[in-house]
Amino acid sequence: MLDSKYGDQLFLGVDGGGSKCRVRLEGRGVSIEMVTGPANPFQDIAEAQHSIVSAAKGALAKAGLAENALSSVIVAAGLAGINVPATDAAMSAWDHPFQALKLTTDIHIACLGAHGGHEGAVMIVGTGTVGYSRANAKELMLGAHGFPHGDRGSGAWLGLEAVKAALLHLDELGPSTTLLSSIEHHFGCAGLSVIERLHGAKSCDYAKLAPLVFAAADAGDAVAQDLIDTAALYLSHMAGRLLDHGAPSLVLMGGLARRITPYMADDVTSKIVAAQGSPEDGALILARSVFDSLAA
Repeated sequence: MLDSKYGDQLFLGVDGGGSKCRVRLEGRGVSIEMVTGPANPFQDIAEAQHSIVSAAKGALAKAGLAENALSSVIVAAGLAGINVPATDAAMSAWDHPFQALKLTTDIHIACLGAHGGHEGAVMIVGTGTVGYSRANAKELMLGAHGFPHGDRGSGAWLGLEAVKAALLHLDELGPSTTLLSSIEHHFGCAGLSVIERLHGAKSCDYAKLAPLVFAAADAGDAVAQDLIDTAALYLSHMAGRLLDHGAPSLVLMGGLARRITPYMADDVTSKIVAAQGSPEDGALILARSVFDSLAA
């Protein structure tokens, strides 16, 4: 429950990524969650803004509150892609309908939520990869370079590398791998038709191939296992840098976190702890700090 000092104030915590926008509305005795479409402003700023407003309206409706209550909501939004300066500037210029809007990265709110507002480190290993540490009042962010330029070790990276390996096998220019047949089966086609199916594909489309890599490795495919080992080595290096920054512990999050952890270095996995809360919890911590600043 919210502290009584917040009165009837409404807070909205937003976790916006490339595939969905997840929010939680709190205040006036309610706690409402809502999920809408993509909210990565680097990919599509208009879509991100629409998803945030749509989620806020939906949460208000579920709470039995009128749409005009938007102007009474303090929002903290952790968004993928906001670390890019031009994207941050464009979003900061948004004529939004809320009482106040605090923008930050999705990894920042993930860290706040994971460590209950205290210092620590977090890595997200899902469609993309990013690491963040907050220690001794200093921040360090690693990765978040976007696909295909970055996101090494992610689901999208594994999927793309799997396609490359499969095509080398197809041309008999690389080692044999069952990834070719599994990718063909996934798309329901054969040979170079795979390329047609991937024309214009986004990172989330490649990330859907990541489970095929783990399945192939589990079945003894050496090429797939090498891809996983390469991803795990990179992620271990990232985790090591975050911990060297002074973070006392590390939370690993994202759709691939559970699968990749056993392949990572023991000296970093020994520092992994369970998350205390969600990214939306972290966003709400930040939203309440905005209220405190306004009230000061």
